[in-house]
Amino acid sequence: MESTDLQLSSHKFLTAPNLFTLARLCCIPLFLWMLFGRDNLAGAAFLLGGLGATDWVDGWLARRFNQVSEFGKMFDPTADRLLFIVGIGGIIIKGIDPLWFMWLVVLREFVFGGTIAIATLVFGMQRFDVTWWGKTATFLLMFAIPGFMLGASDFPGHHLFLIAAWILGIPGLLLSYYTAITYVPTIRSSLRAGRTRRG
Repeated sequence: MESTDLQLSSHKFLTAPNLFTLARLCCIPLFLWMLFGRDNLAGAAFLLGGLGATDWVDGWLARRFNQVSEFGKMFDPTADRLLFIVGIGGIIIKGIDPLWFMWLVVLREFVFGGTIAIATLVFGMQRFDVTWWGKTATFLLMFAIPGFMLGASDFPGHHLFLIAAWILGIPGLLLSYYTAITYVPTIRSSLRAGRTRRG
């Protein structure tokens, strides 16, 4: 067991947390198939909720097996954002209400995620960690969105899921925009640090 852990952690990319993140990404086609191919709103919602609920596992694996890496620190949030955008994009195409809520979430992800990607790839911005408030906003939205899906389904108790989705969704949406604004000074300082390191 120890030799396997050492062998696994010796590779830059082939680590337990990165493999787990990859497995979560591979669930995207399954989600889309359940949503469109099977027209199974409840099943797709539970899958999306499960993917959101297991978001912490890769971080735990990285700390547990001492496999924290710069690649993993970028791969995990990128995978989360991709899951987010593809999942909500599918929900919008499916026409699941509230569409205005889904569009606001997608808008924030595209603007903020695009800014981070351009600043990192083009301008060499130094990577920075997500704040606790940012993680909280993502956590709330990752449960609110499947709740809206269940609320639009015929799953038993769907009205309760809809109520819970609103309770989690509104604070999560407001918090996500608030944290995006508070990241502006951090992005500026990280850009300066990146230019200094490259210079």
